[in-house]
Amino acid sequence: FTSFLDFQAASAGASMIRSFRIIRVVRMLRLVKRVIQIKELRRLLKMAVNCSRTLAWSFGFCFIVMTLWSTVAVELLNPLVQELSDAGVWADCNDCRDSFSSVMLANLTLFKTIVAGDSWGLMAVPVIKAEPTAAIIFIGASLTIVYGVLNLVVAVVVDTFAEQRLKDEKSLALEMEEEEESDRKYLEGLFRQIDKDQSGDLSLDELLTGARAVVNFQHRLRVMDIDEA
Repeated sequence: FTSFLDFQAASAGASMIRSFRIIRVVRMLRLVKRVIQIKELRRLLKMAVNCSRTLAWSFGFCFIVMTLWSTVAVELLNPLVQELSDAGVWADCNDCRDSFSSVMLANLTLFKTIVAGDSWGLMAVPVIKAEPTAAIIFIGASLTIVYGVLNLVVAVVVDTFAEQRLKDEKSLALEMEEEEESDRKYLEGLFRQIDKDQSGDLSLDELLTGARAVVNFQHRLRVMDIDEA
């Protein structure tokens, strides 16, 4: 009988824990729904989804370019790196000797050196000091990848998002509705400032007085190319 009570208590405890987890999931879903309603975040998420294929191909292109430079580095820099390693240049670095021993390791080294900026002084500087012409590989790879490929990726992603945004009529209509609602609330606030007697109606005198006294209303009229004259 005692074991039966223990089993019932354990089952009740497990049910409570399961209920708490469900409540937590529901709260998280509500939070995600509220966050998605933020216009800027919604645009970012939509951009990430629409440009995911472009980003994948862009990263692949970046990997191909880096692999080409890595192949050159393996052929030209690896023998020099082996000599410098034998001379004790990287006595405290166990991985430096094999940095350019294969294409994939060279890819990793170039990524750390160029993209992450992690080991420029560790690998590139000693190699360039020993063989100045090696700067052609390091600087060439840096210019090609950082200032060439990555900037090209940014340009293509922005162009893709702009193209997708023009095709997304539903989102454009929603944004227009949001802008109209925001503009309406803004104008209501201006008209409340102009409506001195709080009658709910604006007379010509109140409009003229507001055009002279309310700065925001003056700016609005100026944008609409309306002046008192």
